[in-house]
Amino acid sequence: MNPFETLSLEHSSTVDRVAEELRRALFDGEVEAGTPLREVALAGAMGVSRSTIREALGVLVAEGLATRTPNRGVHVTEPDPASVHDVSAARLVLEVAGVHRWAEAGEEAREACRRALRDFAEAAGSGASPAELTAAHLAIHRSFVGLTGSTRLVALAESLTSEIRLALAKVDRIRRNAGDQVHSHTTLVDLLEAGRLDEAAAELTRHLEHAETSMLTALDLA
Repeated sequence: MNPFETLSLEHSSTVDRVAEELRRALFDGEVEAGTPLREVALAGAMGVSRSTIREALGVLVAEGLATRTPNRGVHVTEPDPASVHDVSAARLVLEVAGVHRWAEAGEEAREACRRALRDFAEAAGSGASPAELTAAHLAIHRSFVGLTGSTRLVALAESLTSEIRLALAKVDRIRRNAGDQVHSHTTLVDLLEAGRLDEAAAELTRHLEHAETSMLTALDLA
């Protein structure tokens, strides 16, 4: 079976549209981790030039969704247990630091957490795509880091989440429990609003540890 046969592109041959269609296929699970992304096959499937495909693949590599390896070309990023654990550990440090800064954070940063939660709830209730759900999910966690007030830490958090987006999307596809996830994140924000920061940090720690285990299981790496 050709892994690219479900791809389609309408009325456009732009790099952005090609990259977006490839993202959709990755997040929907149509193209699995480790799959080679061959320029010729993709160009034929999507009806665009190889140069356009090459540029689009460069976008995915920059986002961490694909990996370019010497003598192997480009393939869908394939996480390993060590990298998943390392990213999870780094996320925990950043997000817990933000949670502990809730009281000192500006109102704009606190409102960003509330808004991210509302957006996630809306996406979960509207039948959003796996890519949209994953993006909304991760936006909440980035908003926790935003409570630190450090743009550098937020940028670091964005870089880290790009490495686990595919793994988290697979977990979400397997679980199909967006409603439960909304409830879990609502609990976190409610604890923050109540000023129960130590409890919020403990809850967030449990949440991220469970997320790490779920990702490893979903990727058959546990």
